[in-house]
Amino acid sequence: MSASALTMMIVGMVILWGGLAASLFNVVRVSRKAAKNSQ
Repeated sequence: MSASALTMMIVGMVILWGGLAASLFNVVRVSRKAAKNSQ
């Protein structure tokens, strides 16, 4: 396993987890907005 391959793997995981975190954050934000509107 070369250093560049390891770096690419880490970068890929960061992007993957970043995307998951962003989508979860978006869902929470939308659901909060919907909860406010329903009151």
